Amino acid sequence: MATIDKKGMVHGTAGSVTYREYRGKNIIQGKAKAFKQTEKTKRSAAEFGLSSSSAAVIRTAFEPAYFFKDGTAAYRSTQMVYRSILNNLSGEKGKRDLHDGDLSFLQGLDFNANSKLHEVLQMSHSVSKSAEGLVRVILGPLNTQIGIKRPKNASGAYMKHRIRLMLVAFNFRQEYYENLGFKDVDLEGYQSIEDQVITFKEAVPADCLAMVSMSLMLYSTLDHTNESVLLNSAAFSPCAIIGTFQSLNPSDYPLKEVDMQPSKYSGKEEKIKEMFYKGNLLMLRLDSQFGKQANLSTKTVKSKQMIPDVVPLKRVSFKKS
Repeated sequence: MATIDKKGMVHGTAGSVTYREYRGKNIIQGKAKAFKQTEKTKRSAAEFGLSSSSAAVIRTAFEPAYFFKDGTAAYRSTQMVYRSILNNLSGEKGKRDLHDGDLSFLQGLDFNANSKLHEVLQMSHSVSKSAEGLVRVILGPLNTQIGIKRPKNASGAYMKHRIRLMLVAFNFRQEYYENLGFKDVDLEGYQSIEDQVITFKEAVPADCLAMVSMSLMLYSTLDHTNESVLLNSAAFSPCAIIGTFQSLNPSDYPLKEVDMQPSKYSGKEEKIKEMFYKGNLLMLRLDSQFGKQANLSTKTVKSKQMIPDVVPLKRVSFKKS
């Protein structure tokens, strides 16, 4: 029930609205209506949740490469994964994942927008994968004096520069990822290097999609101990995805909740990492929910009796009582 105070302000509820006072003014607030989600809305929400979960897995897998990410890395990576899935070549909304996506949208993803790789490191590169699944990276020439944009007041003459390439394979349907190795190129002070080819020894499994990152690390050396100290920080930690490869023979969609056990992959137990991935569970819940609704609709239609418009003629007898 609404009441009026001495100042003439209305307080309380009257019908479908609520009266409040705010800074000497009467505010009328309507009651929130229940929002009924359609199947399309639920599928879109599940797909965005799947994208967010996939992006989190990718960020975790590449932590040894980027060290420090910026505050918007989660948002940017989720958006790029979402676009990748939306621009897929096959699959329906709510029934697809990153194995169906266009991975070119992830090309150039920076983990730290404060120091974008292409702005900091002036070094060309190209990435390819052979028919056997071996990934090769061709690095262009580099002059560390003019080809690297270091933080202010940091002298490159007495600094070690490390360029790291990292290869990770992902199987989202079996919920694991595998670190297939990293390659470091170390450069002391100011120097120039020519083109070079780097090949990873571990082949990418056919049921996995793969990504290659490239990062730059700066180190200073302690004179009395000759130890190297990492200079990267949240303000300077360039790392980006420079190569993506879709799975050639992806695993089937799981029919039940995945029970991932590294022991199933003999000889790879130390390299195989379990994902904290919710995408499969989201799709299974959608299938369960809308599958039950479809079955109920079918049963309802079958249970309805058809009443004929014309009743067949029959002979009726009238008996005297």
